[in-house]
Formats: sequence, C-alpha cells, structure tokens
Amino acid sequence: MRRALSLAAHGPATGINPQVGCVLVDTDGTIVAEGWHRGAGTPHAEVDALSRVHTNGAAAGIPPGLTAIVTLEPCNHEGLTGPCSEALITAGVERVVYAVSDPGEHSSGGAERLREAGVLVDAGVLAEEASEAMRIWLTATRLRRPFVTMKWASSLDGRVAAVDGSSKWITGTAARQRVHEQREQSDAILVGTGTVLADDPGLTARGDGGELMPHQPIPVVIGERAVDASARVFRHPQTPIITGTRDLPAILADLFERGIRHAFVEGGPTLASAFVTAGLVDEYLVYLAPVLLGGDQSALTDIGVGSIGEARRLSIDSVERLGDDLLVVARPVPVGAVDGKKDT
Repeated sequence: MRRALSLAAHGPATGINPQVGCVLVDTDGTIVAEGWHRGAGTPHAEVDALSRVHTNGAAAGIPPGLTAIVTLEPCNHEGLTGPCSEALITAGVERVVYAVSDPGEHSSGGAERLREAGVLVDAGVLAEEASEAMRIWLTATRLRRPFVTMKWASSLDGRVAAVDGSSKWITGTAARQRVHEQREQSDAILVGTGTVLADDPGLTARGDGGELMPHQPIPVVIGERAVDASARVFRHPQTPIITGTRDLPAILADLFERGIRHAFVEGGPTLASAFVTAGLVDEYLVYLAPVLLGGDQSALTDIGVGSIGEARRLSIDSVERLGDDLLVVARPVPVGAVDGKKDT
C-alpha cells in the first residue's frame, strides 16, 4: 500500500479527480504491474495498472490470482472513463485491498459491487496515511465545496501592512516564491474586490524569473463592487470568475460544481475574517516576517471571539524557515477536541 501511495503522488494535484495509485501482485506477492491516475479523462489507476500487465511476453492474458492494492475504493460509475470495479471483475482479479472508502455521491459502491461478483475485498489498510495524502480531495468531496487554504503574510506582531497601508514587501523572496508554488497547486485563487481595486494584482503563479508556471489557478473575485474591465485580473490566462456576491457558502458550492476542489484564499483582512468566522477554512498558511509594524492593520478583524474560551484553536502541522521568514502551516482543531486531539 505504501508503494501505491508513492505512485499516487505522481498524479496531478489539481482538478476534480483524486491522486490514486494501484499495485497488482501475483499469488507469490510479486509485483506484476503498477499504475496511477494521470488526470481527468485518462485511465484510472486500476485500469492503468491492468494495461501494464505482461505475462512472460505473451501477447494477451492476465495471470490468475491477482490482488489489486489501491489507495482508494475502486469507483463504480461511468464518467469520462468506465467503472474500475467492472474492469477489475472482467480482468479476473481475485482480491482487492484498498485504503479509503470513496465518499463520492456517484462514484462510491465499488467494494459492494466487487463482493457481489465474488471478489475478496479488504478495506482500511493504511487508511490514516491515505486519508492524509488525499485530504484535499476527500474534504472537498465530503463537504461538496472546495478545500479552503487561507494564506496571509504578516509581521511578528500580526500586522499585514504599516499604518499608511503599505505592505510591499513584508516577507522576503524565498517566502514569496513559495506562495507562487502554492498558487500553482490550487484550482482557484480567491480575493476580495477590495484587494483588486486597491492593489490590481495579476493573481498568476510565476516562477523565479517571473515566467508563468504550467498550471494557473482560476482567479475568483468575491464581492459586490464592480471591477473595472481594465483590471489586470482580466488579463489572467484563466477566465476570472466575478461572483457579484459575498455569500461564501453559495460561492464555494458554485465553485465545486465548476470542478474546483482546492481554493487558495489570498484576500485581505476583511475576506480572511469572513472565511474564518464562517468556519470555512481547512488549512492556514501563515508567513511571519521578523519585523514589527504596530498599528491596527491586523491580519484578521472581528471573527466572533469575545473571550479566550471562544478562541478558535489551531493545530500546528509544521514550521519552516524560508530565508529570514517562517511559514507556519496549521489546521483548525475540531470542535470537542482537547490539545489538538479529539475528545473521546
């Protein structure tokens, strides 16, 4: 299963499909083929692996007794490709071992179909590791909205700008380049109309030399104010989405229907605070620069916390040094958790 997880990581991190890997082993436990999903419209991991089976140079035929080890429950629906459950049954695979059940509204049910056909099925192998690897896709699929990553850069005292509003640049080049890499790993980049009107950002993902990276997130502008047609966002390689509303749940639901599974929020304090208050943030990326600014230009405004007991607790995933700056990666602590762990 760990080999299948490493194969899955070769697939694209963006788009509507999860990263999935598959390993086929024979009755002796020898790997006979491997596969992974390469993106929408391409063969799923199981079919990719089956297509790579070779039997001593034979022109056709799949050896009997194969076990398929796959990171996600084989799908059971007809989409851009056929159901993997049927492909495994047709190929005569005798056993399927998978890590995580498919939460998809239309794609789940593969395990049940396999069992109906007489295939031995085992679930939950390395489920925790696989769930973490697929956290973005699983969260989006279960909640029917994109996984939301919130990013801001601030001084050590939590300010995103000086008293006069200037903020360019709080962090150094290494931190800023990491942000561009994170943009590229997202399906969409979300900002408020205030940011667009004040800063006129390009919202592209760029390399060290300023060149456009291969994947560009779709720019999404949230708010009710009009955006002038001359704004740089309209010159983005992707057609921008102008929401015309501040209804965050409705916006996220619409983005999900458009195939967006990972939203990268880079708005100012007003938009950031709205997402936090609504409980719509799944991951925080906080860049901290070794400077002090003072004043009232805080990263967040009112988020509905009236006392320390109402504080929104976070669990720190990692802390990384980027030049003189720090990147703190954190996620919300679930309600009912104690010290970052679920209260049982």
